[in-house]
Amino acid sequence: MFISAILVAVLLFIVLAIVSEEFFVPAIDKLAVRLNLGSDAAGATLLAIGSSAPEFFTSLFAILCVAGSHADIGAGTIVGSSIFNILFIIGAASLFKTVKVQWQPVLRDMIFYIASIILLMLVFSDGAITLIESIIFIGTYVLYVLAVMNWRKIFPYEDQQADEEQLSTKEKSRLNKRIHWGIGKFVPDPKKHPEKYILTFLASIMIIAFTSFGLIWSIQTVALEFNVNPTFLALTILAAGTSVPDLIGSVVVAKQGRGDMAVSNAVGSNIFDVLFGLGLPWFIVLMLKPEQGIHVSSANLMASIFLLFATVVALFFIFITQNWEVGRKSGWGLVSLYIGYCVYVLFSL
Repeated sequence: MFISAILVAVLLFIVLAIVSEEFFVPAIDKLAVRLNLGSDAAGATLLAIGSSAPEFFTSLFAILCVAGSHADIGAGTIVGSSIFNILFIIGAASLFKTVKVQWQPVLRDMIFYIASIILLMLVFSDGAITLIESIIFIGTYVLYVLAVMNWRKIFPYEDQQADEEQLSTKEKSRLNKRIHWGIGKFVPDPKKHPEKYILTFLASIMIIAFTSFGLIWSIQTVALEFNVNPTFLALTILAAGTSVPDLIGSVVVAKQGRGDMAVSNAVGSNIFDVLFGLGLPWFIVLMLKPEQGIHVSSANLMASIFLLFATVVALFFIFITQNWEVGRKSGWGLVSLYIGYCVYVLFSL
């Protein structure tokens, strides 16, 4: 079982990479043109929502399927995923190509991200979730989407264009060709059927979600072989597993020279995860079973939430001091901080 889980994880990671790079991101580009969205807006909404499907369903199932008793798993996974997105994803993306951003979309995303963290701190402070709090979370996300759609009108800035050299067709391995052919049986190829971009977008999200669950199962199987602490599992291993689509999506667009889209995806995914990925499941449970309530262990999560706030400050500091760029040296620094976070969680539980 141990070896099988590792082999399955490797295969599913390859499938996720191919779906993201060759189906999902091209479909987003076409949908963004149709909706008149810039690359950063597309990254903060379309790419972020699609690649956040694993975190959303993990939170939903953790709360619904076990009658709310495992709310810590859903919340812990999203908090851990948010730290992974800021430190590891942006750091890893910058290792492939310097991530250059513009201050206007970064300011927008940082404002709402800090607001979402503050809301999270307030809600978790007493360990109990109320219906009003879930509505506030969902409403704040709606405001964020409206801000994304209209931010360019308030703070004008140029859209980043993709590097044509990175968009050119590259020679694929035999395995990649076979996997691409297999996926193409169920998902319209955006190069061959550009008019079916909406179907490609939706089908890609479904494959990303189901493939991610398989990847999470593989990671859990390996972790349980070593009797890993459940909270550590949620904050690190499960969090990283559910964020693989975000990682691949950000790396793909960063290599194309669209740093705004890469960063907006990472931060926008966090905003979606915290406000909608937690808010909607909480709302559903509290509407269906108001007498049950939802309780979370704030002692296990508050430290990670404070660290989450610290990662935002660190990232903003890098942008300001490095002229709105994240180079390879800073990228290694962010990745190292994430490794340090995992070590801290391991020894603090």
